[in-house]
Amino acid sequence: MKGRAGGERGKTMRHLVLCDDELVGAEGCDSADVIPLHEEAEEPRPARGMRRAGWLLVACGLALLPWLYMLATGLPATATAAHWPVAWVGLDALEALGLIATGLLAARGDRRHALAAAATATLLVVDAWFDTTTAAPGGDFATAVAMALGAELPLAALCGRLALRALSRHA
Repeated sequence: MKGRAGGERGKTMRHLVLCDDELVGAEGCDSADVIPLHEEAEEPRPARGMRRAGWLLVACGLALLPWLYMLATGLPATATAAHWPVAWVGLDALEALGLIATGLLAARGDRRHALAAAATATLLVVDAWFDTTTAAPGGDFATAVAMALGAELPLAALCGRLALRALSRHA
């Protein structure tokens, strides 16, 4: 449609008839006017830089697989962390910030809430994972499981749903 005047484009658009396959041959619907309603639009090919970045990330992920084996077989069963409280407070602070940002953006109808929701869902799942895997047996473990099942994972699911709905709506 490039190079056409606005009036001509409008005229073309007014005369375009959309028909389903069943309606071909009906009054006002010629086969030359048919635009199939059931065909999927072809995805545009990503730019070369995006493809390169994608393949670089795949290569880095594959390179981590041997490292995972080394960690699984080489790390000690227990460890002491000098800044243990800072790590947990920092993680929970990031979760709080993510929940607040996601909530405010979603309440305002800002579609960027999908980004905050995806990041927050990830943080919540990581928190549930580390809470349960680092908890001492007994009451600490029961508390970690209760927090994971009662708060962290349901909130992660809600954030994930918000992110996916926003992405599918704007795709």
